[in-house]
Amino acid sequence: VTERCSNASPLIFFLTGIPGLRAAQVWISIPFCLLYVLALSGNSLILLVVFREQSLHEPMYYFLSMLSATDLSLSLCTLSTTLGVLWFDAQEINLNACISQMFFLHGFTFMESGVLLAMAFDRFIAICDPLRYTTILTNARITQIGVIMLIRIVAVMLPVVLFVKRLTFCSSLVLSHSYCYHVDLIQLSCTDNRINSILGLFALFSTTGFDCPCILLSYILIIRSVLSIASSEERRKAFNTCVSHISAVAIFYIPLISLSLVHRYGRSAPPFVHTIMANVFLLIPPVLNPIIYSVKTKQIRKAIIRILFQKQSQI
Repeated sequence: VTERCSNASPLIFFLTGIPGLRAAQVWISIPFCLLYVLALSGNSLILLVVFREQSLHEPMYYFLSMLSATDLSLSLCTLSTTLGVLWFDAQEINLNACISQMFFLHGFTFMESGVLLAMAFDRFIAICDPLRYTTILTNARITQIGVIMLIRIVAVMLPVVLFVKRLTFCSSLVLSHSYCYHVDLIQLSCTDNRINSILGLFALFSTTGFDCPCILLSYILIIRSVLSIASSEERRKAFNTCVSHISAVAIFYIPLISLSLVHRYGRSAPPFVHTIMANVFLLIPPVLNPIIYSVKTKQIRKAIIRILFQKQSQI
C-alpha cells in the first residue's frame, strides 16, 4: 500500500498516527481531543470578549484578537486529519488536500509570527512613545498591518505550493505526521527537490527569521526605556504590561525551534518523539495563549467573568 507512482490518479498519501503506539492511539486521542477543545473554546472566548466589550476596542486587544483568530485557524487546520487518524485510522489524503492543508498550516504559523511582531511593536510604542500611541496605532493602521501580514503569507507560500505541484512522487507515500508538513512532503519526492527546499527556507527566513530578531530588538529598546524610569513601581507596571506577550513569544518560538532541531539533528530519536513534538508545536500556543492573557490581563479577565455571569443569569 505504501508504494505508488505519481502517474496513478488520484495520488494518495498516508498520514501517520503515533508510531509504535498504534494499539494505544484511541487512548492517546483523548488528551489530544481535550487540547483541541481548549484551543477552540479559549480562542473563541477571547474573540467574543474583544468583539462585545467596548472598553477592549483598543490596539492591544485588536492584536490579541488577531492572535486568537490565527490560533483558532491553526487548530482547525489539523483537527480533522489528526483526530481522523487517531480515532478512525483514516490515513489517506490526496495530493490536492495535502497541499491545501500545508498552505494553511504554514501560512497561519507565519501569520502568528507576524502578529507577535505587531504586538511587540504595540508594546514598544506604548512604553517608549506613549504620548503618540493613539496617533500611531489608529484603526486604519492596524487594518493595514493585518492586510500586509496576509499579503506576506500569500507571497511566500504561493511559490512553495506551486513548486510542490511540479514534484513527482514514485516511492513511499507515507508521511511522518497526522497532517501535511512541507519538509515531510518534499522528502518523499523522487525528483530533484532542491528548489523546494530553498523556497521553504526562504519562506521561513522571510517570516519567522525576520520577525524573531525584530521582536528581540523591540524588547532591548523597551528594557532600555523602562530602566531609565526613576520609580521602581512604574518600572514594575511597565514590565507587567509585557509579561503576557513575552510568554506568547516563548511558547511559539521555543517549540518551533525545537521541532526544527529534532527534524534536522534528532534522526536517532524514536519516531514517536518527532510526532509528539510536532503536535505539541501546533497545539501548545493555541491552548496556552488564551489562558495566559486571561490570567495576566485584568481587563480580559474581568470581561470574561462578566460575560460568563451574564450567560449564567440568563439560564
